[in-house]
Amino acid sequence: MKLAVALICLLALSAVAQNVDPALCGPFPKNYKEIVWNWMQGVLLDADSAKIEWQGDPKPADLGKNGQHIYGWLVEFRVNSRNRFGQYTGKQSHGTLIRDDHVIKGIGFGYGE
Repeated sequence: MKLAVALICLLALSAVAQNVDPALCGPFPKNYKEIVWNWMQGVLLDADSAKIEWQGDPKPADLGKNGQHIYGWLVEFRVNSRNRFGQYTGKQSHGTLIRDDHVIKGIGFGYGE
């Protein structure tokens, strides 16, 4: 059920990403994989165990709400990493919004969203 909700959220985010002017999002993050990997070191319990499947190149997006804009580059990926019990969680869909080579928002991690 949690995976289905995450997938629906990411599909909705993909739709938002299609109608944004890239000029509003800052420079394209050429090293987006490294940026996300470094960010995940502080987010995942066992980041070194993470197996990542990238879901395409970054897309321009606005993830703001209620008339507020948060422009950046949406990076979608799936992660399988170990939890606090040492067991792999299974592939879970996530995303990050990158602006100026920094993750400014995480999506699908269940907190800070």
